[in-house]
Amino acid sequence: MIHIKDIAERPSKADIEALAKFSPATIHEAQGRRGALSSRLKPVDYRMKLCGPAFTVKSSPRDNIMLQLAINYAKPGDIIVVSAGEYEEAGSFGDVLANACLAKGIGGLVTDTGVRDTLQLRELGLPVFSLSTCIKGTVKETLGTTNDSIIVGGEIIHPGDVIVGDADGLVVVRRDEVMDVAKLSQAREDAEAGYIASYKAGKSVVEVSNLEAVLKAKGLAVEI
Repeated sequence: MIHIKDIAERPSKADIEALAKFSPATIHEAQGRRGALSSRLKPVDYRMKLCGPAFTVKSSPRDNIMLQLAINYAKPGDIIVVSAGEYEEAGSFGDVLANACLAKGIGGLVTDTGVRDTLQLRELGLPVFSLSTCIKGTVKETLGTTNDSIIVGGEIIHPGDVIVGDADGLVVVRRDEVMDVAKLSQAREDAEAGYIASYKAGKSVVEVSNLEAVLKAKGLAVEI
Protein backbone atom coordinates (compact mmCIF):
# COMPACT_ATOMS: atom_id res chain seq x y z
CA MET A 1 0.00 0.00 0.00
CA ILE A 2 1.25 3.48 -0.91
CA HIS A 3 0.77 6.22 1.69
CA ILE A 4 0.65 9.93 0.83
CA LYS A 5 2.76 11.70 3.45
CA ASP A 6 3.03 15.39 4.23
CA ILE A 7 6.25 17.17 5.20
CA ALA A 8 6.89 16.25 8.83
CA GLU A 9 8.08 19.74 9.71
CA ARG A 10 8.48 22.91 7.67
CA PRO A 11 10.93 25.69 8.58
CA SER A 12 9.27 28.86 9.83
CA LYS A 13 8.13 31.45 7.32
CA ALA A 14 10.54 33.95 8.89
CA ASP A 15 13.51 31.61 8.43
CA ILE A 16 12.59 30.95 4.79
CA GLU A 17 12.22 34.68 4.11
CA ALA A 18 15.62 35.32 5.69
CA LEU A 19 17.25 32.77 3.38
CA ALA A 20 15.36 33.99 0.30
CA LYS A 21 17.36 37.25 0.37
CA PHE A 22 20.44 35.43 -0.91
CA SER A 23 21.40 33.82 -4.20
CA PRO A 24 22.01 30.07 -4.49
CA ALA A 25 25.67 30.81 -5.29
CA THR A 26 26.10 32.81 -2.08
CA ILE A 27 24.33 30.14 -0.04
CA HIS A 28 26.40 27.35 -1.58
CA GLU A 29 29.65 29.11 -0.72
CA ALA A 30 28.45 30.22 2.72
CA GLN A 31 27.52 26.71 3.83
CA GLY A 32 30.93 25.29 2.94
CA ARG A 33 30.34 24.71 -0.77
CA ARG A 34 27.63 22.19 -0.03
CA GLY A 35 24.21 21.58 -1.51
CA ALA A 36 24.51 22.67 -5.15
CA LEU A 37 22.26 20.63 -7.44
CA SER A 38 23.50 19.65 -10.89
CA SER A 39 23.91 22.55 -13.29
CA ARG A 40 21.92 20.49 -15.81
CA LEU A 41 18.75 21.59 -14.00
CA LYS A 42 17.73 24.90 -15.56
CA PRO A 43 14.89 27.39 -15.06
CA VAL A 44 12.36 27.75 -17.85
CA ASP A 45 12.96 31.51 -17.65
CA TYR A 46 16.14 33.15 -16.33
CA ARG A 47 14.04 35.57 -14.26
CA MET A 48 12.49 32.76 -12.22
CA LYS A 49 13.39 32.46 -8.54
CA LEU A 50 12.15 30.13 -5.84
CA CYS A 51 12.70 29.49 -2.15
CA GLY A 52 10.66 27.14 -0.01
CA PRO A 53 10.40 23.77 1.73
CA ALA A 54 10.78 20.69 -0.45
CA PHE A 55 7.69 18.55 -0.93
CA THR A 56 9.54 15.52 -2.27
CA VAL A 57 8.12 13.07 -4.81
CA LYS A 58 9.46 9.78 -6.13
CA SER A 59 8.04 9.10 -9.58
CA SER A 60 8.57 6.61 -12.38
CA PRO A 61 10.07 7.91 -15.64
CA ARG A 62 7.51 9.17 -18.16
CA ASP A 63 4.73 8.96 -15.57
CA ASN A 64 3.29 12.00 -13.80
CA ILE A 65 0.60 10.52 -11.56
CA MET A 66 2.71 11.19 -8.46
CA LEU A 67 3.39 14.76 -9.56
CA GLN A 68 -0.34 15.33 -9.82
CA LEU A 69 -0.87 13.86 -6.36
CA ALA A 70 1.88 16.10 -5.00
CA ILE A 71 0.14 19.16 -6.44
CA ASN A 72 -3.06 17.98 -4.80
CA TYR A 73 -1.53 17.60 -1.33
CA ALA A 74 1.26 20.21 -1.21
CA LYS A 75 0.75 23.32 0.91
CA PRO A 76 1.08 26.97 -0.17
CA GLY A 77 4.74 27.94 -0.48
CA ASP A 78 5.98 24.35 -0.91
CA ILE A 79 8.44 23.58 -3.69
CA ILE A 80 7.54 20.28 -5.35
CA VAL A 81 10.77 18.36 -6.00
CA VAL A 82 10.43 15.33 -8.28
CA SER A 83 12.87 12.46 -8.69
CA ALA A 84 11.92 10.73 -11.94
CA GLY A 85 15.10 8.93 -12.91
CA GLU A 86 16.78 11.78 -14.83
CA TYR A 87 14.63 10.93 -17.84
CA GLU A 88 14.86 13.71 -20.40
CA GLU A 89 12.44 12.43 -23.05
CA ALA A 90 9.15 13.29 -21.33
CA GLY A 91 7.11 16.43 -20.84
CA SER A 92 5.69 15.66 -17.42
CA PHE A 93 4.46 19.17 -16.59
CA GLY A 94 2.95 22.02 -18.57
CA ASP A 95 0.61 24.98 -18.45
CA VAL A 96 -2.44 23.06 -17.18
CA LEU A 97 -0.67 21.73 -14.08
CA ALA A 98 1.10 25.08 -13.64
CA ASN A 99 -2.31 26.71 -13.29
CA ALA A 100 -3.24 24.08 -10.69
CA CYS A 101 -0.07 24.98 -8.76
CA LEU A 102 -0.76 28.70 -8.92
CA ALA A 103 -4.34 28.20 -7.75
CA LYS A 104 -2.98 26.47 -4.63
CA GLY A 105 -0.15 28.92 -4.00
CA ILE A 106 2.57 26.33 -4.57
CA GLY A 107 5.98 28.00 -4.70
CA GLY A 108 7.52 26.19 -7.66
CA LEU A 109 8.64 22.93 -9.23
CA VAL A 110 12.03 21.24 -9.53
CA THR A 111 12.12 18.05 -11.58
CA ASP A 112 14.84 15.82 -13.04
CA THR A 113 12.73 15.08 -16.09
CA GLY A 114 11.25 17.26 -18.83
CA VAL A 115 8.53 19.92 -19.02
CA ARG A 116 6.67 21.49 -21.92
CA ASP A 117 4.49 24.53 -22.77
CA THR A 118 7.46 26.68 -21.84
CA LEU A 119 6.10 29.85 -23.48
CA GLN A 120 2.97 29.61 -21.34
CA LEU A 121 5.02 28.74 -18.25
CA ARG A 122 7.02 31.93 -18.72
CA GLU A 123 3.84 33.95 -19.05
CA LEU A 124 2.32 32.34 -15.95
CA GLY A 125 5.46 33.02 -13.92
CA LEU A 126 5.45 29.86 -11.80
CA PRO A 127 9.13 29.05 -11.10
CA VAL A 128 9.93 25.79 -12.92
CA PHE A 129 13.36 24.14 -13.04
CA SER A 130 13.81 21.01 -15.13
CA LEU A 131 16.32 18.70 -16.77
CA SER A 132 14.90 19.23 -20.25
CA THR A 133 12.17 20.60 -22.43
CA CYS A 134 10.25 17.87 -24.21
CA ILE A 135 6.86 17.64 -25.93
CA LYS A 136 6.40 13.89 -25.35
CA GLY A 137 3.44 13.01 -23.16
CA THR A 138 3.36 10.91 -20.01
CA VAL A 139 1.18 8.17 -18.53
CA LYS A 140 -0.52 7.92 -15.15
CA GLU A 141 0.09 4.36 -14.06
CA THR A 142 2.74 3.77 -11.39
CA LEU A 143 2.45 4.91 -7.80
CA GLY A 144 5.50 6.19 -5.99
CA THR A 145 6.07 8.01 -2.71
CA THR A 146 5.82 11.48 -1.26
CA ASN A 147 8.02 13.07 1.37
CA ASP A 148 10.69 10.45 1.62
CA SER A 149 14.34 11.40 1.06
CA ILE A 150 15.21 11.48 -2.64
CA ILE A 151 18.19 12.27 -4.85
CA VAL A 152 17.77 15.05 -7.40
CA GLY A 153 20.62 16.71 -9.25
CA GLY A 154 23.14 14.60 -7.36
CA GLU A 155 22.01 15.86 -3.93
CA ILE A 156 20.03 14.13 -1.20
CA ILE A 157 16.91 16.15 -0.47
CA HIS A 158 14.87 15.51 2.65
CA PRO A 159 11.27 16.67 2.96
CA GLY A 160 11.24 20.12 4.49
CA ASP A 161 14.77 21.01 3.37
CA VAL A 162 14.74 24.44 1.75
CA ILE A 163 15.35 24.72 -1.99
CA VAL A 164 16.62 28.02 -3.38
CA GLY A 165 16.90 28.68 -7.10
CA ASP A 166 17.60 31.43 -9.61
CA ALA A 167 19.09 31.85 -13.08
CA ASP A 168 22.44 30.47 -11.91
CA GLY A 169 21.19 27.24 -10.37
CA LEU A 170 19.73 25.46 -7.35
CA VAL A 171 20.94 24.76 -3.83
CA VAL A 172 19.48 22.76 -0.94
CA VAL A 173 19.75 23.82 2.70
CA ARG A 174 19.01 21.36 5.50
CA ARG A 175 15.81 22.16 7.35
CA ASP A 176 17.52 22.61 10.71
CA GLU A 177 20.31 24.81 9.30
CA VAL A 178 18.26 27.48 7.53
CA MET A 179 18.77 30.37 9.96
CA ASP A 180 22.45 29.59 10.51
CA VAL A 181 23.03 29.51 6.75
CA ALA A 182 21.16 32.80 6.32
CA LYS A 183 23.52 34.42 8.85
CA LEU A 184 26.57 32.94 7.11
CA SER A 185 25.25 34.18 3.77
CA GLN A 186 24.85 37.69 5.14
CA ALA A 187 28.41 37.62 6.45
CA ARG A 188 29.64 36.54 3.02
CA GLU A 189 27.74 39.33 1.28
CA ASP A 190 29.13 41.87 3.76
CA ALA A 191 32.66 40.64 3.06
CA GLU A 192 32.13 40.84 -0.70
CA ALA A 193 30.79 44.38 -0.37
CA GLY A 194 34.05 45.22 1.39
CA TYR A 195 36.07 43.73 -1.48
CA ILE A 196 34.16 45.80 -4.02
CA ALA A 197 34.67 48.98 -1.98
CA SER A 198 38.41 48.26 -1.86
CA TYR A 199 38.57 47.80 -5.65
CA LYS A 200 36.78 51.10 -6.14
CA ALA A 201 39.26 52.73 -3.75
CA GLY A 202 42.11 51.64 -5.99
CA LYS A 203 43.37 48.43 -4.38
CA SER A 204 44.35 45.50 -6.59
CA VAL A 205 42.80 42.03 -6.49
CA VAL A 206 46.12 40.69 -5.17
CA GLU A 207 46.03 43.12 -2.27
CA VAL A 208 42.36 42.59 -1.45
CA SER A 209 42.61 38.80 -1.55
CA ASN A 210 45.95 38.73 0.31
CA LEU A 211 47.53 36.71 -2.48
CA GLU A 212 51.06 38.09 -2.42
CA ALA A 213 52.45 35.56 0.10
CA VAL A 214 50.58 32.68 -1.54
CA LEU A 215 51.86 33.52 -5.00
CA LYS A 216 55.42 33.98 -3.70
CA ALA A 217 55.31 30.57 -2.00
CA LYS A 218 54.17 28.99 -5.27
CA GLY A 219 57.12 30.54 -7.11
CA LEU A 220 55.23 32.99 -9.27
CA ALA A 221 57.54 35.22 -11.29
CA VAL A 222 56.05 38.36 -12.78
CA GLU A 223 57.70 39.70 -15.94
CA ILE A 224 56.09 42.87 -17.22
